[in-house]
Amino acid sequence: MASRFVAVAGWVALVLSAGCGVPAQDEPHAVELPRGPLVRPTGDETPGPAGGEVGEVVCLVLDGRLVQSVRRVATAPSAQQQLDELVAGPTPSERNRGLVTTLAGLALTVRDQSGTGVTVEVAEPDDGNARSDEVLAYGQVVCTLTARAEVNSVVFTRDGQQLQVPRADGALVTEPLQLRDFADLIGPA
Repeated sequence: MASRFVAVAGWVALVLSAGCGVPAQDEPHAVELPRGPLVRPTGDETPGPAGGEVGEVVCLVLDGRLVQSVRRVATAPSAQQQLDELVAGPTPSERNRGLVTTLAGLALTVRDQSGTGVTVEVAEPDDGNARSDEVLAYGQVVCTLTARAEVNSVVFTRDGQQLQVPRADGALVTEPLQLRDFADLIGPA
């Protein structure tokens, strides 16, 4: 009886170890990491690693596509600081890679950051002068701010009134925009 139990236990152990669900591979393969943060904040902004640097994502434009560029900064910027950096445009190194911004000269202000949403006030007058790069401009802001761990969506306002904003598909919407609304415009870095 004991030998039968040992044989059954051995067989069960063999079957369980062979069928763990992970196929054997002879060579390593590439893994695509998700866009955006890999961790969620714990409530307070903590400084970066011992070296004192953190990554700041700004979404710039290359050949009509949004490109996430990661800059090394001493401390984690506020949402407003990140917007200011975005409007200021590419660094010399980013310019050498052909990256540009469609936001030069715009005044953007973070008005409210509650929950996972951010409200951005756009101070540019809207006197019927449509911009051909408007989708990319709004996409840059959404892409940049939603790269923050605590931000999931962005709403745009002017004089406190919610704006209709174009998504990548050209549809004008007033609901909060997320990165997925511009996913078709995101290119490789």
